[in-house]
Amino acid sequence: MNFLANKIRGTAMHILLIEDDADTAAYISKSLVESGHNVQHAGDGRDGLFLALDQTFDVLIVDRMLPGLDGLGIIRTLRNANDKAPVLILSALGEVDARVEGLRAGGDDYLVKPFVFSELLARLEALVRRNLPANEQATVLQVGTLEMDLLARSVKRDGQTIDLQPREFRLLEYLMRHSGQVVTRTMLLENIWDYNFDPQTNVIDVHISRLRSKVDKQFEQPLLHTVRGAGYVLRADS
Repeated sequence: MNFLANKIRGTAMHILLIEDDADTAAYISKSLVESGHNVQHAGDGRDGLFLALDQTFDVLIVDRMLPGLDGLGIIRTLRNANDKAPVLILSALGEVDARVEGLRAGGDDYLVKPFVFSELLARLEALVRRNLPANEQATVLQVGTLEMDLLARSVKRDGQTIDLQPREFRLLEYLMRHSGQVVTRTMLLENIWDYNFDPQTNVIDVHISRLRSKVDKQFEQPLLHTVRGAGYVLRADS
C-alpha cells in the first residue's frame, strides 16, 4: 500500500525498516531521519510483518535473514495479500542466485551488505518514484506566487527565498499538494507527524503559526487560511 503524501527526492518518505542487527538498524534509522524521513523499526520478521500489514508505508527495507520469519517470507506474504509497497532487500548474500531469488519472491530491489548510505537512499527514492501516479511526479509545486522546488528543496514567493525548517517544508508541501482543499488536523497528524491519534498538544498550531509568518507575513495577499472547526487551507484567493 502506498502512502501518497510525499514521494520523490527531497521529500519525506514513510519507511518500515525490518532489521535484526541493532547497530545496522540504528545507523540506517538515524541516517534516514537526518535526511528528513519517517522510520519505524522492527527487530524480527513477525513484528515486521505485523507492522507492514497494519500500517501504510511508502517503502520497506527488509533484511533477508531475520529471526521469527525470514525476509523472503515477509515479502511473499505481503504480495499474497496484494500489498504492493516497494521493498528493498538488504542481505549479506550477494551471489547472483540469491539476488534472483529475492527479486522473484517479490522484492523490487536488492542491496548487498556492506553498503553506502547514499546508495541505499537513492535506491529508496527510485523505488518510491517508480510507484508514483503520474499526477504526483511533479518536481515543482505552485500556489499563486508561492513556488516550491522539491529537488532543490527551495521555496520562493514573489521571487523571494523563504527559509524553512525540515518539518515546515514537509507541512507546506502537504498543504500545496492539497491546495484549495481543507486539510484537517487529523490529516496533518497522520501525514506529517505520523501520529494515528491526537497527542493533545499544540504542535500543529505552533507550526502553522511559524509557517504563516514566513509565507504570508511580508506579503499583501494571505495564502494560508484557518477554517474554524475544520482545519486549514492553502489557496491563492482570499
